[in-house]
Amino acid sequence: MSKKDVTKVVLDEVDIPKQWYNIVADMPNKPAPYFSSKTGKLATVDELQAIFPLELIQQESSEERWIDIPDEVRDMYRQWRPSPLYRAKGLEKVLGTPARIYYKYEGTNATGSHKLNTSLPQAYYNKIAGIKRLSTETGAGQWGSALSLACSYFGLECTVYMVKVSYEQKPYRRSFMKTFGAEVFASPTNLTSSGRAILEREPNCTGSLGIAISEAVEDAATHNDTNYALGSVLNHVCLHQTIIGLEAKKQLEYLDEYPDVVFACCGGGSNFAGIAFPFLADKLKGTNVRTVAVEPTACPTLTKGVYAYDYSDTGKMGPLAKMYTLGHDFVPAGIHAGGLRYHGVSSIISQLYEDKLIEAKAYGQNSVFDAAVTFARTEGIIPAPESSHAIKAAIDEALLCKESGESKVILFNLSGHGYFDMVAYDNYFGGKLSDIDYSEEAIEKSINNLPKLD
Repeated sequence: MSKKDVTKVVLDEVDIPKQWYNIVADMPNKPAPYFSSKTGKLATVDELQAIFPLELIQQESSEERWIDIPDEVRDMYRQWRPSPLYRAKGLEKVLGTPARIYYKYEGTNATGSHKLNTSLPQAYYNKIAGIKRLSTETGAGQWGSALSLACSYFGLECTVYMVKVSYEQKPYRRSFMKTFGAEVFASPTNLTSSGRAILEREPNCTGSLGIAISEAVEDAATHNDTNYALGSVLNHVCLHQTIIGLEAKKQLEYLDEYPDVVFACCGGGSNFAGIAFPFLADKLKGTNVRTVAVEPTACPTLTKGVYAYDYSDTGKMGPLAKMYTLGHDFVPAGIHAGGLRYHGVSSIISQLYEDKLIEAKAYGQNSVFDAAVTFARTEGIIPAPESSHAIKAAIDEALLCKESGESKVILFNLSGHGYFDMVAYDNYFGGKLSDIDYSEEAIEKSINNLPKLD
């Protein structure tokens, strides 16, 4: 059998990377520093230590190219890593494309997504720092699931503020988190001052990641035994996810393949960073690989946002970051891709996009679910709504190859399965999904409230 006829590549446990890749070391322009939301000045280590352990703060600002993965974390990775790389032969056949389509599948662990790649090291670093409890937000529930499992492994308590619309849409995600001992609350809540302020203004608020972040940060900042854990956006989170792309490079090398284009969905950015950054390392050395972040039209942060300093959360609790943003007051519509409903995006990804080193595109949710169903029927995996954005982009690229006759190599990150998302699929089959575009008026209003720094 030819290597290019192989259906999947599964590496041995010894091939699990021993280090994460830090793209900041190779960026021509480094991401802008954080500012304090309280003082308006550069954020200090002391301020960040109110919610993060020192090791993660050091990773956040590091310019070292390679950062060691702790042995205890790497041992835990062995339960599901290396994750498989698949050739999407069924999808290629249905599309009639000369392109070769590969996908890295991150849905093989208990939580069903890539989020465990960072929840384990975050729980580990907090445990050795003496922290007893972690608070966090979650959109679709994948991050909350991952952190609840990681906290269970390390004997930490876990409190999750789940965006209300997803809390109501995905009850079994709540059950999953509770199975691993987490407390789960529909955000906004009456438990925090930031939540109460939102409910006072808008009693029926469906919530957003920005609001849930405010509640989780406030919880951590007001309890000495508690730290905050974030599932995306921050530099150290993107760093931890690069294990995805590092493995994918080895798997494609085995097949004597290299991607012409890499796709991943993008909300806060950790999914995209995980698959794309190790390949971007090659682009920064002269390779022509394209990397494309794919987002929903209802929350088009890169494609319609502005590059500016903004609050990382609605309640202005966290640090100010320079990023592509729709404004911290922007509350996107309740689309089923709940993990992509964040008003901003990673500072690293924002800088790379500003420097035109990466691309971005946006899709409405009906076309995304069209792609998801096509993929499920040809590849036998029901994808999460978030990951389905990458599938849609990959299909479009493959169809362009069909028109041109080009035999490109296409890689995308299937970062999670959709088995907790069947209500969304029911709505799709019932014709109840609407293609919600972003509100220009809402974005303009929100952008007008961006902070002014000296």
